[in-house]
Amino acid sequence: METKEKTVNGKDPPITPLSKHGNDQGHHPGHSLLKVFVLVTGVYCLLYLGENRTLGGSQKLPYPGSRTVALTQEKRGKCFPEEKNPLVHVQDSRTYLVASYVEQRSRPSKVRTIAIVKRTEYVGYFCTFCCDDALRNSSATYEIHSDNFGFDYGTADIMCLIPKNCSMPTHVAVYKGPLGPQKLQFLPIHNQHEQYDSFPYQFTICISVMYEYANVLQLVQTLEMFKLLGAHHVAIYQSSCNGAAQRVLDHYVQEGFVEIIPWPITKYLNASRGWQPSVSPGDVHYFGQIAALNDCVYRFMYQTKYIVLQDLDELIVPLRMDSWVELLPLLEQKYGVSTSFEFENNVFRNTWSGRNAAQRPKEWRGVPGVDILDHVWREPNDPNAFNNFKVIVNPRTVYSTSVHGLLSADSSGVRVDRNVARMYHIREPYRMDVTTEDLITDERLWDFAPRLIPAVSDVLNKTFPK
Repeated sequence: METKEKTVNGKDPPITPLSKHGNDQGHHPGHSLLKVFVLVTGVYCLLYLGENRTLGGSQKLPYPGSRTVALTQEKRGKCFPEEKNPLVHVQDSRTYLVASYVEQRSRPSKVRTIAIVKRTEYVGYFCTFCCDDALRNSSATYEIHSDNFGFDYGTADIMCLIPKNCSMPTHVAVYKGPLGPQKLQFLPIHNQHEQYDSFPYQFTICISVMYEYANVLQLVQTLEMFKLLGAHHVAIYQSSCNGAAQRVLDHYVQEGFVEIIPWPITKYLNASRGWQPSVSPGDVHYFGQIAALNDCVYRFMYQTKYIVLQDLDELIVPLRMDSWVELLPLLEQKYGVSTSFEFENNVFRNTWSGRNAAQRPKEWRGVPGVDILDHVWREPNDPNAFNNFKVIVNPRTVYSTSVHGLLSADSSGVRVDRNVARMYHIREPYRMDVTTEDLITDERLWDFAPRLIPAVSDVLNKTFPK
């Protein structure tokens, strides 16, 4: 992993040759003056365009004039639109904006807007800021993340330079330039203030993306395991779920443990249900998961000490202690506070059970979904193959992330010894070459059962009273 990687997919837009003007015949004085004017203008434009071509495909076009518009009462209202769209479409482009954040680590100051873009479309973006007393304009650059798994659309960062005479912008509109649309769509700018201690949360878990979700029992078990492991906050990017799962989510939202971020990406794009276009075709990888993960990192960058990037069928479990609260200080003492900690994936087959339904607590019977305590046999990992992982990281050291690991950060990641902690992934079989006789018994989750079982039963009693 490179440090502060600036990876961009794409090419510079073609430069259209300047056309010739005027007529070389005759000796009218105006002809000579016109030729000189055209020659000087042409040289200037070529130099100017050449100077603003950037390597690697990052697009930069300067705004034509540092225009400032007085922020009248009518225009001020445009900065605070009543309608809140989860994604904002950039007019005359195939770009969808997720959210905007002050990039506190950049000099000069910039605003980062996380977006989903058509990777082969080359757009010159421009920005209009809502400042204290005026609308002020700025140019932008953009960078497309290197991980897109071959889909047509990918995650991108659109970086808007904050004008020097705009000390505290509240909203930004990103649009296709240079003139822009008649109606600007403004996004609020988050992360206005840096925070490096006294966070509201110690551990925030980013879950992306919940779609057509109906695994109710495992949902409750996983959320209660998160609590036991030390989580204080769970952010779920939600596309859809059934009514029973929504009742569970409503309970945890009311409790203050879960925050739902609406993610209706299928209204905008044909979202793939997998990570391979050949197997699961679509416009964008797995319901725009990478964009959601990056948004989660920035959304909670100054609200939480650590961010945990994982799914609802995964649990990062310490083996020598019972919580992340105990584990992380030891890892930081050994590897440093800026390190991202990688936890190796281990598959526990949810098709292979050691208990039957009659052994479950009565509150659990009839609740649809997987019982994680049933599945204590894991597949052996291939020591000669790459084994996936998920991370726990200090978000203030992260610039961009993918599904498995970070794309750009202040330091490299460290794979945590699997005998210290590992990820328990309860799912369908992964290694087809492994027979049931090859499975390894691993009952670590049962160590949490005395606390987990009554906690799950209590939630099910409250959400589905008999």
